[in-house]
Amino acid sequence: MKSKQETETQSRPREDRWNWVEETIWTEDMLTALENGVKGNKWFSLIDKVYKPETLAKAWEQVKARKGAGGIDRMTIGIFQANAGKYLQELEQQLKFGKYEPAAVKRVYIPKGDGKKRPLGIPTVKDRVIQTAIKMTIEPIFEKEFLPSSYGFRPGKGQKDALRAVDQLIKDGNCWVVDADLKSYFDTIPHEELMRDVRQRISDGRILKLIEAFLNQEIMDEMNGWVPTTGTPQGAVLSPLLANAYLHPLDVLMQRQGYQMVRFADDFVILCNSKEEAERALDAVREWTVERGLCLHPDKTHVGNCKEEGQGFEFLGYRFEAGRKYVRKKSFEKLKDSIRAKTGRSCGISVGKVIENLNPLLIGWYNYFKHAYKTTFPYIDGFIRRRIRAILRAQEKRRAFGMTREDHKRWPNKYFANLGLFTMETHRANEVACRSR
Repeated sequence: MKSKQETETQSRPREDRWNWVEETIWTEDMLTALENGVKGNKWFSLIDKVYKPETLAKAWEQVKARKGAGGIDRMTIGIFQANAGKYLQELEQQLKFGKYEPAAVKRVYIPKGDGKKRPLGIPTVKDRVIQTAIKMTIEPIFEKEFLPSSYGFRPGKGQKDALRAVDQLIKDGNCWVVDADLKSYFDTIPHEELMRDVRQRISDGRILKLIEAFLNQEIMDEMNGWVPTTGTPQGAVLSPLLANAYLHPLDVLMQRQGYQMVRFADDFVILCNSKEEAERALDAVREWTVERGLCLHPDKTHVGNCKEEGQGFEFLGYRFEAGRKYVRKKSFEKLKDSIRAKTGRSCGISVGKVIENLNPLLIGWYNYFKHAYKTTFPYIDGFIRRRIRAILRAQEKRRAFGMTREDHKRWPNKYFANLGLFTMETHRANEVACRSR
């Protein structure tokens, strides 16, 4: 039986912009209602879409594909898979009758490039399935409202799209940049204000209750536990969507005031054509963040002319400075650490196997950073070859670091190319040559 919202408008063919939505939830009639607008601009009677067996099955497939560790209950993906039918039926009944209660979130820490550690929350597999089902159900409602200037964790958008937008704005003469950093954004989002934003679009009480329950999940850090009063746990399926929803009003404010902002989740820059405009934009952001219970990082937020030496800014792994794009120092060091991990002098495997293990890393890194300044690539290539030459010396029971003239003569660059080592400088030269034809 169709809901009132499904039958309020005539159906029409599915548009390309909605080809990512789950068809078992978002029928053509619902999408038509979404495009045309529903009464009060609020959606109700959504919980039945969440606990629908087809929705839970699709959600489980997504969770399984992402893999990931087990949560506080120690249930792994493998354990759930062994009895998936039983568990999904239990979740359906618990959701249908309002009996589901989220478990605590397991707190772990992952290393950052600066030596610090980032907290990450690992929900249980069951919680991840339900959060995925909720996300599949409500995401189109928010996507309808989100602006093109937002690129993070959105269907059909990514980091490269955001970088292209920044490139174009700079080419258009917007060289004065507000480089803003929200201090501990995911940990500081006020729950009450966030839920107020969610209620502007969703009025299904049981959906709202579930979202609030996930926001108020207990955090378990070894034997210590607490219930957070702010924030959305990084690692939770719903967190990126909720984080985007909370920053959406900032996107709207910047657009209404005529500023050119490019945002990827909580990382954003505002590109202006004068210092005065950039300072006004920063003042507007500061005022908005205070009103919304957020805080700009005092040491990581600044205004500068990215065409000038020393006044550049960093965004999504790149550094824009003096009319060029460089690889951010942290991104460089992260790559070098990854290379070191795969090229230890006592790794005990053949050079051919070392190269086989290295190539996927190098290809992926190059494809993302291929637009960096040209001196980047011969430097990385040389670093990699030195590491492999050191392995070759170690296999002959000789010390040193593969940097001598003798080593270069014995194992020249062509030697590694013949073994199939991915060479960034060569690929860049080939791409430049193809573009110039």
